[in-house]
Amino acid sequence: MNAHLTSDIPTALQGHPLSSGKPHPLGATFNGEGVNFAVFSHHAERVELCLFSDDGRKERARIPLTERDGDVWHIFIAGLHPGAKYGFRVHGPYDPENGHRFNPNKLLLDPYAKRIFGKYRWSDAMMGYRVGSPREDLSFDPRDSAFCVPRSMVVDPSFNWGSDAPPAVSRSDTVLYETHVKGMTAQMPGVPYAQRGTFLGLCSEPVLDHLTKLGITTVQLMPAQAFMDDRFLVDQGLSNYWGYNTIGFFAPEPRYMTDQGIWEFQTMVRRFHAAGIEVVLDVVYNHTAEGNHLGPTLCHRGFDNLAYYRLADDKRFYINDTGVGNVLNTQHPMVLRMVMDSMRYWVEVMHVDGFRFDLATSLARENNGFDRQGGFLDALRQDPVLGKVKLIAEPWDLGPGGYQLGNWPHPFLEFNDKFRDGIRKFWRGDAGQMPDFAKRILGSAEQFDHSGRAATTSLNFVSVHDGFCLEDLVSYNVKRNAANGENGRDGKDDNYSDNLGLEGPTDDPDIRAARDLRKRNMLATVFLSQGTPLILNGDEFGNSQDGNNNTYGQDNEIGWVDWSNPDQALLDFVCRLTAVRRKHSVLRQTRFLHSRPRDRDGIPDLFWRLPNGQPPGHADWQDPNWRTLCVEVRTSSGTPEYDASDDVLFLTFNCGPQTDVALPPCDAGEMWELILDTTRPEDGPTCVTGTSTPVNANAVCVFARTAAT
Repeated sequence: MNAHLTSDIPTALQGHPLSSGKPHPLGATFNGEGVNFAVFSHHAERVELCLFSDDGRKERARIPLTERDGDVWHIFIAGLHPGAKYGFRVHGPYDPENGHRFNPNKLLLDPYAKRIFGKYRWSDAMMGYRVGSPREDLSFDPRDSAFCVPRSMVVDPSFNWGSDAPPAVSRSDTVLYETHVKGMTAQMPGVPYAQRGTFLGLCSEPVLDHLTKLGITTVQLMPAQAFMDDRFLVDQGLSNYWGYNTIGFFAPEPRYMTDQGIWEFQTMVRRFHAAGIEVVLDVVYNHTAEGNHLGPTLCHRGFDNLAYYRLADDKRFYINDTGVGNVLNTQHPMVLRMVMDSMRYWVEVMHVDGFRFDLATSLARENNGFDRQGGFLDALRQDPVLGKVKLIAEPWDLGPGGYQLGNWPHPFLEFNDKFRDGIRKFWRGDAGQMPDFAKRILGSAEQFDHSGRAATTSLNFVSVHDGFCLEDLVSYNVKRNAANGENGRDGKDDNYSDNLGLEGPTDDPDIRAARDLRKRNMLATVFLSQGTPLILNGDEFGNSQDGNNNTYGQDNEIGWVDWSNPDQALLDFVCRLTAVRRKHSVLRQTRFLHSRPRDRDGIPDLFWRLPNGQPPGHADWQDPNWRTLCVEVRTSSGTPEYDASDDVLFLTFNCGPQTDVALPPCDAGEMWELILDTTRPEDGPTCVTGTSTPVNANAVCVFARTAAT
C-alpha cells in the first residue's frame, strides 16, 4: 500500500488495501484480486470515488484519487469484487462562461460504467445550478444528487461463449430488420411473459423462428445502450421509448434485463448467432442525455464539460447540431477514445456485428465541417477490430452542411432517404417520377458510385422507426400524433402517403385490396432494387401505429408491434421476396449497372425498355405520364469472369393501368418464366409463351430466363 494512501481510510475499507493502480484501462476493471478505477478529466482539481452499500443506498466510503497520469486519475482497491456499486464526485471550477461546470455535490456515473444499477428519479437536485434562479445556469446548486441518480456497478464480463462465431454475412446477402427490444416482444405470443420486453425475450424461440422463416440475416436493434427518459416526457406520463438519449455508452439498458446482468445481452447475441443472424446496434454517440446548458449533471458534464462537449464561442452554451441540446466533442482525443473503446467493447466483449450511427454527420464534423477523412472516420476505418464489422450511417444531422448522403467512405452503408421518398412518390402515382425511380432501383449510383464503393452501399427502405410504418403509409394522409402531447408539432408532415380513399382503418374490401397491393409493390421494390434491403418490424404483416409517425415516447400499444391479427398473406409474400433475392444473384450485386457491354459476351448489363420493347428516348424520360418501366438486368460489366453469372431477370414496374409488355428475345432453347406478380401473390412460377404478356394495373412482375420445356 502506498504511504500517502494509508491515512483517513474509512472503516468500510478495512481489509481492502489501497494502491495507486494503473491509468489503463479506463473504467472499473476487476482483475481477480480487486478493482482498478481510472477516469479522465483534464480540468478537474480533485476526483473522489464513492463506494456504496450492496443495495446502493448508503455511501460507505469516499476516496480521493490522488494518482494522476496525465489527465487520467486512478486507484486500485484490493478485495473489491464485481457487484460493487460506485460513483464519482469531481471538484473544479464552476464557471459556465468559461466552459466549466464542476459540482462535487452531484454524484456522477462512470463514463465507462459497464452496468448501471438503480433508476433515475427526476429532481431539481440533478442540476448543477439552482433551478428558478434569475441567473439560471450561472447559479450554483449545493444539494447532493445521490438520492435521485443510479450507481455504476463493477462487472466481470467473462461469459461462456462456447463455439460462438460471427455469422459474417456478406454485404450482398444482407437483409436488415430494424426492431426494438421491447416493442418486438411486449405482445408476441409464445414469448415467456417474464421475458417480454427484454434481451432474453428477443432471443426466444418465437422471435428466432419468425426471423429465420422471414429470411432475415441481420437485426438492427434500436438503442440498447443505457439511456434516460426526458423530463418533459416523464411529466406527461410518457418515457423515451425509442432510447435515443444515451447516458451509458458501455452499459446495456437495465430495463431490458430481467436480472440486470450483462450476461443476458451476451446470451441474446449468442442465440442470434446460433440461428445465423447478425446483431447490429443503433448507437447514439452524437450526444448525451445531459442536454443543453439547463440540463442535468449526470456524468460527462461533471467530469469535464469543456472536453466532452462542443461548445459555442462563448463557452457557456452548447452547439446543438443534433437538435437535442448538445454534441459530443469527438475532436478531443479522449472523447474519441471513449467512443472507440465503447465500440470495441461491444464487439470484443458483447460480440455484436456492427453499428448504425444515429445522426452520424455530427461524429464526422471537424472545424471546417463534415470531413470524410477526419479523425473519427480515419480512426474507425484503421481499427483492426472495428474495420471488419458492419458500419451503417444515418448520413445527416441538423447542423450546417449536415446532409451528407453519398459522401461516406467505404465500407459504410448509408440510409437512403432518397430511395424512401422516391419509391413512395412513384407508387402514389405522382407525375414525372420515372427518372428518379430508375435511379433508385439501380442503387442510386449518382450518390454512391465513387471511391470504390459498392452497389450494396445504398440501404433501401420505405419505412423505419421514424415516420409512418408501412400500414399507416397506405392508410393515412395526415399524421395522428396527439398522444405525443406536442400539439402536432412533432413528426414529419411530408410523408408522401396515400390513404387510398378513406382516412384510417376500414373494412371496405376495395380499399383494403388496394392498400394490400400498394404494400406489396413497395416491399417488392425494396427487395428487387440494387442495394441492401431493410424492413421495419411489423411491416411484414401489416402492423399499424394508429397513424402516429413519431412514436418516440409511446411505450405502449401504439409503439409496440401488435401480433394479434397478423396478415399471413403479406407475411408469406415477404418470405417469397427474400427467397427470390437469395436465388437471383443479379439482385445482390456489389458492382453498379450502367448499360455497359460485358467483356464476356459484349451484351450490356442493363436494358431499359418501354412496354413496346423499345428503348426509351430523351422525350420518354421527360414524359410526366410515363407509368410502366421495364428493365432487363444481367451481371454487371465490371464483374470478373470467375464471378460472373448467367442469371437474367426482366422486371416491370407498372403504376398505371393494365398494359401489354413486350418480352425481350431469348436465346435458343430458353424462355421467360413469370416468378412473381404482386397482383397475384399466391401464384407460383408460370412459363410465358409468346412475345408479349399483359401486366396488370399497379403491378410489379419479375420474369426469369429459364430453359424451355
